[in-house]
This record gives sequence, C-alpha cells and structure tokens, in this order.
Amino acid sequence: MNNSSKASQDFSVVYYIGDRSTGAIHVINRSNGQTTIEHLPVAPGTDLDKLLKPVMAGLTQDRAVVLLDPRSKEVRLQADFPADTFPAHLYADPYSSRDWFMNDGDKATGNDTLNCGDKGSSVTVIASTASRDATFLKTICIGRGHHQAAFTPPAAQAPNVLQRAYISNLNDGTVSVVGNDPNDAASYLKLLATINLCEPEREEGVADKIPNTAYPHGLAYSTAAGKLYNLNSGYGTVTIIDPVTNAIEQRLNFKGYSNLFAAPGGRYLIGRGADRKSDPNHVIARIAALDTTTNTVADNLDLPDIYFSKYYFNAEGTKLYMTTSSSGSPEQQANIKADVVLVFDLTTLPKLRLIQEIKAGPSGSLAFLVQNGVTERVFSANAEAGSLVVIDGKTDAVLETVEVTAGASHARIWMLGERA
Repeated sequence: MNNSSKASQDFSVVYYIGDRSTGAIHVINRSNGQTTIEHLPVAPGTDLDKLLKPVMAGLTQDRAVVLLDPRSKEVRLQADFPADTFPAHLYADPYSSRDWFMNDGDKATGNDTLNCGDKGSSVTVIASTASRDATFLKTICIGRGHHQAAFTPPAAQAPNVLQRAYISNLNDGTVSVVGNDPNDAASYLKLLATINLCEPEREEGVADKIPNTAYPHGLAYSTAAGKLYNLNSGYGTVTIIDPVTNAIEQRLNFKGYSNLFAAPGGRYLIGRGADRKSDPNHVIARIAALDTTTNTVADNLDLPDIYFSKYYFNAEGTKLYMTTSSSGSPEQQANIKADVVLVFDLTTLPKLRLIQEIKAGPSGSLAFLVQNGVTERVFSANAEAGSLVVIDGKTDAVLETVEVTAGASHARIWMLGERA
C-alpha cells in the first residue's frame, strides 16, 4: 500500500494502555498524511483502594480527561491522567447519551461496600462522557458479580415495551431491571425488579435460590422478537424474558457457550464459547447463530486453535469482527492463534461464514473510522507491542502499524470525540 493511499483518511484514535494497576492515554493523529502522537501528561497515582480510585469516563475533543470521583460523585475535567485511574467496564446505551459503568464489587464478597454496603454491587450512569458537559446521574445498587447490560428501546413496532436497562449479576444468578426513561420520574434510574434465573431442577428443587449457579453471562434484546435473551452459562441454557412483564417465558438448551449478543437487525443472536476438553492439544472456538423467530440454532461453526475475546460490528452491519486471546493448557496454548482478528460475513445469516483472518498481533480492542455510514478504517490495539494496527475497512487488509509507546498487558482504543 503506497503512502498516498495510507494517508487518504485522517483520524484521531485515543489509546489507553496499562498493566491493570497503572496506565496512560495517548492520541494518535493522522492529518494531511502526517502522523503525530500526543502523550497526555500523567499525574501521580492516588494510592487509594480500588473502590476509591478515580474512574475514567472519557476524553473530550480538546484532550481534557473526564474523571468521576467515586466518593463525592463529582465529574471533573483535567489535563493530566492520574496513573492509577480505573478504566471501568461500560455499556453505552445506544438510544441515549448515557453510559453505564459496571462495578463488580470487591473480590471477597462481590459487594460495592462504598455505595451498597453488604447488599450488592452497583452501576453508575454518566451522560455525555465524551464532552465537557459530562454529568453524573446516579449510582444504582444491583446484584453481585460481573455484569452485562442490554437496553430495551422505545419503538413503534413494540409500543408496550418500556425503556429499561437490564443488567445481569453473575454471582447472584439474577437480572436487575432499571428504569431508563427520563420522562418517567417515578421509575427513572431506579431498581424496579429483580428476575431470579434459578432453575429448580438444577438447584436441588429450590425454586427461588439466590445466589444460584445460573452464572448469567450474555444478555441481549432482540428487536425482531421483542424479547430479552439471557445466557445462563452455568446451566447451559438461554432464558427468554418478556420485557413487558419481566416474566420468564421459555428456556432453551444452549450448552457450550459463554456469551451471547445480538447481531445487527435483531433477528439473530450470536453465541460464542470454547471447548478445552475434547482435544488435549487444541482449544476449539465455538460460534452459533440463534434465530429468534424460531428460537432454534440455525448454524454453528467450530474453529480449532482459536479462543474468542471481544466482538465488534462494522457500521454497515455487514461484518462481525472477533478478537482472539490465549487460553487452555500449556499444550493448547502452544498451538493457539492469539494474534488474529477474525471477520465473519453477516450478509449470509443465518449461515455463519468466516471471510478473513487478519494477522494484527494480539488485539486488546478495536475502533472504527466511519464516514457517511461507511467503515473506512478499522484500528486494532496491540498492547503487547504498544502499537496501533491500521486496517482497510473495505478489504480488511493491514495497511500499516504505528508504534505508540512501550508495551503493556492491557489496551483500549476509541475514536476521539466518541464514547469510550
């Protein structure tokens, strides 16, 4: 690829990199064919307990770091980045400017002792995280454990479905229902219900056991079906929930998968998992398409020497990008391909079709440059090398690698001006 082709797209990518204790932010800029890297100044660490460390909420266009103080709930903007800032896991509500930051609680109990005492962990909602108007809205106490979130939209085709946030609680085996309509003051950002995922036949006949061993990890709303689908990785089932009544309507067998997410269009859900047991020398990645119009698995693929990590969609909704990482025994890790990004063609659904294996190095995160609805560039963060890999959004060919900083164990990237 010649230099003029590489330079044909200007971009600004935010690059957070760290060792899960301390980190820093860099901004990679391409303008008129010239690449520059801004290294944001790093402030000394706060030396506070994890629950009290500042939470990274975003970065504004003019490079102000947006931070949340967990104690005071103050949102502040500053030029430097405290080294031990906590890069919280978040879900962006696609129907508003609100971002939901997940707090898994402390390791011993799963409780957010700062906000919820011994009653559970929490989510914190912040609006407009990529701007100087960033605003703390509320911290809400929910169930314990790692969380995933899904949002039900206001939609003409499903007028009875209310605007809600559904958040799964891994340790408790429940789903928390939170009001998400700012026009409904009585329910907005309040815990409205807790759905118990317990299957009594798997819990010695106890029908309402909390905590249980459902271990929910995969929550998706199907706009086509108007239903919520929750993967219970502990049971090997999918629970179908009516978002109007919050009642469990049906359970499907779905063993061997550890996550579930909705493909663009809402009809198909994608399950992903890994088989580490059938072959002592090879991890086998599993991916399946669940058709919500029939509630059956329409297609599935097994891919040897692959372990799926994160998933992303292009703006057109035509491609699924899956990053990979390492897992399994030493013998399995010796064969695994942890340095590729896999691309699946979504235009052939329900048929799953792998169309590209991009050799991008270990990828911690992806970001997309979109212009007029077209994905022009895909960016991949190679934390191990401290580099940014630039990929053509149409052909998925690697165009170049930009050296950013020293390598570390963890990286997250996003487009400047967008939500982190």
